[in-house]
Amino acid sequence: MITLYAFRTIFEGGVGETKDLRAQWALEETGLPYRVHALDQLAGDLQSEAYGKLSPSHQVPVIDDEGFILSESAAIVLYLAEKAGKLIPGDVQGRTRVTQWCIAAVATLESTFAALDVVGIFDPQNHRLEGEVRKLAQRWLADLERRLGDRSWIACADFTAADIMMAGVLRTVRKTDLLGPFPNIRAYRDRCFARPAWEATLQMYAQRFGVTVDRIR
Repeated sequence: MITLYAFRTIFEGGVGETKDLRAQWALEETGLPYRVHALDQLAGDLQSEAYGKLSPSHQVPVIDDEGFILSESAAIVLYLAEKAGKLIPGDVQGRTRVTQWCIAAVATLESTFAALDVVGIFDPQNHRLEGEVRKLAQRWLADLERRLGDRSWIACADFTAADIMMAGVLRTVRKTDLLGPFPNIRAYRDRCFARPAWEATLQMYAQRFGVTVDRIR
């Protein structure tokens, strides 16, 4: 059975944003048997020496598949897809296309969204810098909008691991106005989050944190 190391507590304001959601969503989609090992960040669980042996960066998520330890949400989602033979095509070009869009989600879009957060936290009065980063985010989103103009899913004809990663990244800006000009992206996001496996994941996540689903949706 796979063990998913995930959050049980996190600093106020962070609930609903953690990347273990992506890994659990993939587990729910694939139907692979798993259990959740919940970590208390506030108690220092992530900084323990024992956890450092599992996660070199002391981050969540991590999975332990009968001794095979893996960190980084994109790597985990791709591994689960490969293991289950679901959420990923059988041919090498199809698998590579899915990998491409997983990387695009975390390396292009998510890194730019994270830069906006950093500016907002550490230099909120630097409106010029914020404006330039927003322009970059809008550039990537415009490219994504065009990609979704004639397709339901980001990488292939079917829902794949790439959609879990892309939807997970788009979720991080759900409380902003960034997606306002992009109807194709908003419709795509809604398709992803209408999936029963996502709803089940969200319900379990809310239960783990002891909050309502509406608070984190």
